[in-house]
Amino acid sequence: MIDSKKSLKIGQVAALANLSVESIRYYEQRGLLQAPRRSQSGYREYSHRVLERLAFIARAKVLGFSLTEIGELLQLQISPDADRGQVKQVVVEKLELVEQKLQQLQQLKGALQKLACSCDGHGSVDDCPIITFLQQGDAAALCGEQSAS
Repeated sequence: MIDSKKSLKIGQVAALANLSVESIRYYEQRGLLQAPRRSQSGYREYSHRVLERLAFIARAKVLGFSLTEIGELLQLQISPDADRGQVKQVVVEKLELVEQKLQQLQQLKGALQKLACSCDGHGSVDDCPIITFLQQGDAAALCGEQSAS
């Protein structure tokens, strides 16, 4: 166990957070982590609080938030003027995006099912309706979208 009062080097933080050193540096560049203080020899020295921040980032990534969105959430977290409504709005916008993607995936699934059903899987590729469609068909129409004319 590491002493919680002692500062951590970047390799220790990476190991404890199950990340690469490069990821931690990248998060610093993106402004998701504050630049740590430096030792006299130039090594980054992190407090243990950085592990809480990295856990926040990891949980947000699992929920599909982009690093930009995570940055917004982190700013809201520390902003004295922020309120819950602003935090909820970030989540609602992500939910709407997920719902749009689900709808697009359902359309894609239907299109692929139509293509799969159009071919019995036997015979020459020359007569394959899937290949013919890919060469000549209207993918937008197959996916239920308006054709761009």
